[in-house]
Amino acid sequence: MDNSSPLILLAAGGTGGHLFPAEALGVELIRRGYRVRLATDSRALRYSGLFTRDIIDVVPSETLRGRSPWSLARTVVLLAAGTVVSLNLMRKLKPKAVVGFGGYPTLPPLLAARLFGVPGIIHDANAVLGRANRFLSSRVSAIATSLPGVLDRDPQLSGKTTTVGTPMRPAVLAAAAVKYASPEATGPLRLLVVGGSQGARVMADIVPPAIERLEPALWNRLILTQQVREEDMARVRAVYDRLNLSAELAPFFTDLPARLASNHLVISRSGAGTVAELGAIGRPSILVPLPGSIDQDQFANAGVLVQVGGALRIPQTDFTPDRLAAEISALAAEPERLTAMAAAARTVGRLDAAERLADLVEKVAGI
Repeated sequence: MDNSSPLILLAAGGTGGHLFPAEALGVELIRRGYRVRLATDSRALRYSGLFTRDIIDVVPSETLRGRSPWSLARTVVLLAAGTVVSLNLMRKLKPKAVVGFGGYPTLPPLLAARLFGVPGIIHDANAVLGRANRFLSSRVSAIATSLPGVLDRDPQLSGKTTTVGTPMRPAVLAAAAVKYASPEATGPLRLLVVGGSQGARVMADIVPPAIERLEPALWNRLILTQQVREEDMARVRAVYDRLNLSAELAPFFTDLPARLASNHLVISRSGAGTVAELGAIGRPSILVPLPGSIDQDQFANAGVLVQVGGALRIPQTDFTPDRLAAEISALAAEPERLTAMAAAARTVGRLDAAERLADLVEKVAGI
């Protein structure tokens, strides 16, 4: 592709929940003949995929943590520095549009785009608009959401809002083609435990003792795959070794979509990306929303699958070994229930979201 092709600048926070939809849109835009670059923070450099280092621009930024004057001042300074870097990017790259996917690293590029008169678009995969996107919502040309009704109560924003779904990477689309293989009543039960792109301590604390509480006959059926932080690895592995359990443990899985497709049941946080992929691939899940969020976005995200019967939602305050063991045992004893949950989850999946968002980008950018 030559340098005369129109360029679209994508902006995203450096976690999988932000990067993966950006990657999916990037793939579709490249297919249509556009060039893409990614403005993000340094965390994105550890991800493989479309965004190689030569098309990544690291922009200074920081998530606001705490309310101390020092924390606020540091965040403001870094975001200001990021805006200066982004202004230079606007001059150098001359993008036709800037598309943000949430996270504080999207603020500088989209603010710079506004100053340069470049059309800005934000996409939010959550059931509740995130803080960065909420700040940008009145400053961009268009808003895309994964779920309907996110901004229905705000007439000033609903008029420029389009529901497109969550753009899915090719790996997710491939996994979505894999039919759910219902477990047999006494056959292997494949269980996947993940905690988001950076893992979750609560899974290491609760899942092993929950597995210990299962009937020994179920230990023999379980084939367990669990995301475990390095610092928790030894203690988690010790439990499973003692039970003589078939278990694969790792801090991070680069092939998560394929693993979702190959398992009978998933235990996970309920980040927007995870919920969207569970819907696209169609897998039953037990979801434990991350507590403490200002907007309770993960609780709302989980509700999307719970409402259709595709998932169970357990608040972290109720996420105990006894409760989890009871839920796993009940589901393991009813394979037909797992199959029904898989089919229900699949009803919320949207596989054409990348195309729909690319259409919106072309419309807003006038290209």
